[in-house]
Amino acid sequence: MISRDRAAEILRFLIAGALNTAFGYGLYAGLIWLGLDRYLAQAIGYVLGTGFNYITYSRGVFTGAGPAKMRFALSYAGNYLINLAGLKLASHFIADPYLAGAVTTFAVVLLNYAVLKRLVFRA
Repeated sequence: MISRDRAAEILRFLIAGALNTAFGYGLYAGLIWLGLDRYLAQAIGYVLGTGFNYITYSRGVFTGAGPAKMRFALSYAGNYLINLAGLKLASHFIADPYLAGAVTTFAVVLLNYAVLKRLVFRA
């Protein structure tokens, strides 16, 4: 059973993640709509979303941790590569770039929490 503090942290993570996902996926979808290639759109979304996500996670979720900008940037570089591989895989089965991007985004949520909790935002 998880503690009340951990449950509250997970809830804050999910709320911040929903906001971050709306920002990042909205940017991705907007760039696709403007005619960009799905992989370029994903790269631009990740770069612009990383700073936004750092603020929401560091100030809203993992509030007891010290500064972790470099670890966060490195974790997001790894996250991006995993997400890119997922998008490539999903694109073999899902022709629609919007749906392929959405599936890929949601598939990495649990991994992202574990990495942020264990490796990035340490007390």
